[in-house]
Amino acid sequence: MAGEKVYVIDRIITEPGCGKKFVDAYTTEYVPAAQRRGMTLASVLVSPPLWVEDETNIVTITWTVEGTSGWWNMTRQGRADPESSHWWERHSALIVERSRTMAANAADIEGLSDV
Repeated sequence: MAGEKVYVIDRIITEPGCGKKFVDAYTTEYVPAAQRRGMTLASVLVSPPLWVEDETNIVTITWTVEGTSGWWNMTRQGRADPESSHWWERHSALIVERSRTMAANAADIEGLSDV
């Protein structure tokens, strides 16, 4: 089956008052490099839906890649390019916690598993 998407979901909890600064840096610096690795930005969601000075923001960023080959290509390129990990290191003062998960539509699982 062709056309399956893998969703790459980044969840970042920012330091209090750093939500906007993080999102601005992410969209101007990190996004172009990720797009060169074959990732397509689907959304950048911020909770609560306002910039707060004395609280954290939770930033949920969703990317898509084309199937398992897109996922492997993105992963291989990211591991070969130290700039991605350097970017996260340079911006660590803005971040309390971060995680990355992968997901797919339930209807696509069989097609994605047939490799």
